[in-house]
Amino acid sequence: MHFAHEPVLLQETIEALDLKSGGIYVDCTLGAAGHSLGMLTTNPDIRLIGIDQDGEALERAKYRLTAYAPQVTLIRDNFRNLRSILQHMDISEVAGILMDIGVSSPQLDDGERGFSYHQDARLDMRMDQDSALDAWSIVNTYDEKELAKIILDYGEERWASRIAQFIAAERSREPIETTGDLVAVIKKAIPAGARAKGPHPARRTFQALRIAVNDELGALKQALEQAVDSLVPGGRLAVITFHSLEDRIVKEYFQTLLGQCTCPPNLPICICKNEPIVRLINRKPIEASQGELESNPRSRSAKLRVVEKL
Repeated sequence: MHFAHEPVLLQETIEALDLKSGGIYVDCTLGAAGHSLGMLTTNPDIRLIGIDQDGEALERAKYRLTAYAPQVTLIRDNFRNLRSILQHMDISEVAGILMDIGVSSPQLDDGERGFSYHQDARLDMRMDQDSALDAWSIVNTYDEKELAKIILDYGEERWASRIAQFIAAERSREPIETTGDLVAVIKKAIPAGARAKGPHPARRTFQALRIAVNDELGALKQALEQAVDSLVPGGRLAVITFHSLEDRIVKEYFQTLLGQCTCPPNLPICICKNEPIVRLINRKPIEASQGELESNPRSRSAKLRVVEKL
């Protein structure tokens, strides 16, 4: 097997997790196992649980982690089920948890999966290939207003309504079957002047569809709520995000765990009795170094936030 996957913020993530020998660590979004391999190489005495809903990703990860097979457990599931996964393994607490959110490089690079706007393939975008919902269904069956809302909310695309209008018009003649067909519709919808500026005109719409197909934000919220409860005192949760929607969810959730007083400012004493559950390891998100940006352009939007359970 050949792997071109380069995990983002690898050394920063390993340092942030502060690996302890004998500890159990969970890679909630295993992908091609770049971070997991780095963790095991750094400290071969840890136990690793790798979770991914993509069967192909698990096969790749199994191959890459062969040398550490006795201490690695790979599970096909969605990380939103973290608590039940650990309970099924009779594990009450773990030393660290990593979440690397979003689509993995191998998924993007595999044109047949339908994630990329650079390669023509059937509209798919499913991370779990057994899932019933795919991008084709959303593009060809969702109401125009619902489609516009998805593109606006998840893609933060200013031309969302116009793109949805053009999609609805095109699919009324014949279904939009492939990523190439969809890119062509998006290019028609966005005025030429706007297309000439910034990133690829289909990037935001494809991001929105991928998030909707895989309910990525919903899964992230559920997983975060379970992760801190699953840590031992002193255990750490590290989350890597790639766009503002994800990062906002992580940042705001971590803030709720800091025990900040929510009482009205005119009260003489605190009655909310909020107590901190975690401490922030980094006040500001950790971003890629200049060297990593040059060697791995996909790291340009990555942000790493870390908390430690008290």
